[in-house]
Amino acid sequence: DRDDRPQTVLDQLYNYKGGIVPNPAEAEKSTGNSQKSANLGTIFGVYLPCVQNIFGVIVFIRLFWLIGIAGALQTLLIVVICSSCTLLTAISMAAIATNGLVPAGGAYFMISRSLGPEFGGAVGILFYLGNTFAASMYIVGAVEIVVKYMCPEKCRLFGDDVEIPMVAFNHYRIYGTILLLLIGTCVLIGIRFVTKIAPISLFAVVISIFSIYAGVIKTSFNPPDLPICLVGSNPSHLIKSNVLNNDIRRYCHSDEWCDEVNKTIPCPLYEYICTKSTSTLCSPDKQIQNVRIEQGVPGLKNWQFSENLFSHYRSEGEIERDIKGDATFEVVAQELTTFLVLVGIYFPSVTGIMAGSNRSGDLRDPSRSIPRGTIAAILTTSFVYLSNVIFLASCVHGALLRDKFGDSINKQLVVSVLAWPTKWVITIGAFCSTVGAALQTLTGAPRLLQAVAKDDLIPILRPLAKSYRGEPMPALFLTLFICECGILIADVDKLTALLSMFFLLCYGFVNLACALQTILKAPSWRPRFRFYHWILSSIGVLLCISIMFIASWYFALIAMLIAIIMYKFIEYKGAEKEWGDGIRGLSMSAARYALYRVDETQPHTKNWRPQLLAFISLGRDDEKETYSIHHSKLFNFLYQLKAGKGFVVAASVLEGDYLDNHQHIEPIRALLKSSLVQAKVQGFAEVLAVKDVEDGISTLIQTEGLGGLRPNTIVLCWPSQWRKDFDGYAAEAFIRTIAVAEARQCTMIVPKNIDNFPDAKEIQDGTIDIWWIIHDGGLLFLIAFLLKRNKVWSRCRIRLYTVTQSEDNSVAMKKDLEQYMYQLRIEAEVNVVEMADQEISAYAYERTLKLEERIKLLKHLKLGGKELQVQSHIPMETMVNNQHQSQRKSTIDETSDQYHYTFTPSQLEHLKNNVSESSMRKMHSAVRLNEQIKERSRDAKLVLINLPSPPSKQSSLAAYSYMEYVDVLTEGLQRLLLMHGSGREVITIFS
Repeated sequence: DRDDRPQTVLDQLYNYKGGIVPNPAEAEKSTGNSQKSANLGTIFGVYLPCVQNIFGVIVFIRLFWLIGIAGALQTLLIVVICSSCTLLTAISMAAIATNGLVPAGGAYFMISRSLGPEFGGAVGILFYLGNTFAASMYIVGAVEIVVKYMCPEKCRLFGDDVEIPMVAFNHYRIYGTILLLLIGTCVLIGIRFVTKIAPISLFAVVISIFSIYAGVIKTSFNPPDLPICLVGSNPSHLIKSNVLNNDIRRYCHSDEWCDEVNKTIPCPLYEYICTKSTSTLCSPDKQIQNVRIEQGVPGLKNWQFSENLFSHYRSEGEIERDIKGDATFEVVAQELTTFLVLVGIYFPSVTGIMAGSNRSGDLRDPSRSIPRGTIAAILTTSFVYLSNVIFLASCVHGALLRDKFGDSINKQLVVSVLAWPTKWVITIGAFCSTVGAALQTLTGAPRLLQAVAKDDLIPILRPLAKSYRGEPMPALFLTLFICECGILIADVDKLTALLSMFFLLCYGFVNLACALQTILKAPSWRPRFRFYHWILSSIGVLLCISIMFIASWYFALIAMLIAIIMYKFIEYKGAEKEWGDGIRGLSMSAARYALYRVDETQPHTKNWRPQLLAFISLGRDDEKETYSIHHSKLFNFLYQLKAGKGFVVAASVLEGDYLDNHQHIEPIRALLKSSLVQAKVQGFAEVLAVKDVEDGISTLIQTEGLGGLRPNTIVLCWPSQWRKDFDGYAAEAFIRTIAVAEARQCTMIVPKNIDNFPDAKEIQDGTIDIWWIIHDGGLLFLIAFLLKRNKVWSRCRIRLYTVTQSEDNSVAMKKDLEQYMYQLRIEAEVNVVEMADQEISAYAYERTLKLEERIKLLKHLKLGGKELQVQSHIPMETMVNNQHQSQRKSTIDETSDQYHYTFTPSQLEHLKNNVSESSMRKMHSAVRLNEQIKERSRDAKLVLINLPSPPSKQSSLAAYSYMEYVDVLTEGLQRLLLMHGSGREVITIFS
């Protein structure tokens, strides 16, 4: 029984896990262990982790280079674009985070609960990979700082020249792996330890930032002495300091000899330019023009902003656009640079905004801390970036800004020369920043992966849902392995382009989730954060997509392809999670809008498609109180009709009172739904409990559907056991179903011998034969065409048979039919079968079942509504044998005594005297038509034929006669579809 006491309800709300329901084993384990309390606030839980993550490696080792290449204006534009993207994402995230509890999982939780398990799982995995590769980038960046700027001489392991890419990369791989082990150990200790040591690195970062500001201010009255050597003008060539033996003031001149007296010591600059190379800097008379020393940091008092205002994009090996340089003695571009490339390189420097939300499970109040801490961190770091762009462009020489690795200033980090009081503040601060960012990322990424694993969307991730000592150890070890793979790539610039796509995709979906929820105006969408709007979120989506393709269109396509694969995989595995997400809300809104748009009148013939209502018979095990499905191959037949692009409703009628059987309805509905899924049929399951099955079928035919979207085709298997029902109830119920469908203007498809129909793997090779006796609106043609579009029947040819009277022009009729099939765009072999006039009229004019004499006979025997006096029934085999004998003798003889009745001699005599010649002639014609069908279609893989209209007079007597007639007509056929049209056209020759 439910406990509805207020205290119990409040306890359940407090312990709500946001849809992450533990499995029984986890629930049993958690009963004895209290969970770790979440007590982190806004500053330490969100703001500082975000600031530390955002201030990564790019701000120290790449930002100055971006200013030199793109110019101050375009760099400001890049910063504004990227920061706007993250700010809009943070606003959207704030709205989602304040719309309820945000447990462990952070960004993944918000996306999945807003966009559904498929999108959530796909983007969650991509975001996890983005975080993991971001940690690789931070670690490689930290190692680059150590190898190139902190100990360029003592840390070398693979040769002296770390400028050679492969030598540098090998250093990064070895030292990066060692650093990863140290950071991984810190994370293994636990999040509390990380929280305690993180402020140390953050403090170093803050000191580094302030040292840059202090150094910039100092340049206004006392700029540092940092000479650089330039040769030529328009353009100027920046000389590497190692060419000048790292003594620029002594060797930066155009003299050939450094000892004027003996002339035995050549000057290095002259030797490189005029002796060792064919540079155009050396004039024909062996002179070097315009050699000069300039200050690399002129300072604010010598305002450089206007000089650094515009871009200097160049290709590999160039010093300016279309001007090649010599890498042996001067600084040249090492790769192609464009605005688009620089956006991709810079964007990772603004990521990390979800470092706080990734730790939502450890926050005291996530819905309060995430918005405030994240937005404050973005505003803070954006201000630092913008101000750094302006200050660096104002006080540093443009040629030095374009020196990516400090080759012209003895391998010094450009921003470190600005530091006050010493360059080591920046160098150590940059190293601590990157290490701290890696530490924060490796703390959040395993928790994100664990949240995905706990949702059980991807079966292979289930082992990663476990925790030890409150830490996601399995997820952490996998994260360290993937991070090591990223370190082995060893190229920072390649890592930034790839992980930018992962972050942008995640940010885009956060914006999409907020926009979707706002537009739908779902009752559950009540965020406490008010400063959001769907237009801002939509701009955020467009901005994310634009930056993805601006940065790297091929990486963008790769990231989207991975997301699509993950989406389809989760969808294929059956993400049976209902989180009230926006995609399902959007589907409901779209469905509502579409239903309002669909006219409830009959659709145009061109838009007609079979909307199937299939009745499924059930079997019951009374001992186990379980149900099973009879004729499961009917679901395969429904699958083979999916080319019609209509909907499918699999319905069952449960006999009995609803209150007595309501507990069985959901299991039966689940059984039907699983059968649909197993047969790969997209459809609905419906179960109705009524006291009378016939009334239930009639009710479903009349009421199933909504608005203009209602079934127009009834699928009902032929009741093969109808003769065992002595009172004729089953036959009468079947006839009434046909009559109800006819009154409802629904077409009728009656598969006979359904258990002989092929399943999805049984490819048929033969013919589909259509026996077109009466025009029914083209239903026979359309169903045959739709079946042939399925792989099961695709190898079959369609053959059309039509029956004509002997006096008709068969040749002309065949020609007309071939033209008609051509206009219908259906390939079919046309055949005309001639039969006697009386034989066709008996069937074509639909009065075969009006056997007045037989009805009177059966009434006389009290077969209608009263206690049945007949103790047995007429076997089908006996009826067919008698009809064959009547063909040979033309009259009924004494063989009619084969009828197995047990009634009085006077009743038997009455039977013989009242069977009319007309009735026997009609039955005789059914046998003759059956012979024609068997003669031509015995080997056909499927036969389609018109189903005669039911008798207008509803009675068990008439129903019994009708069923006998149809059985005789279709006897001996392996697979058969009986079809009854609705009286309107369902196929047209017009486009």
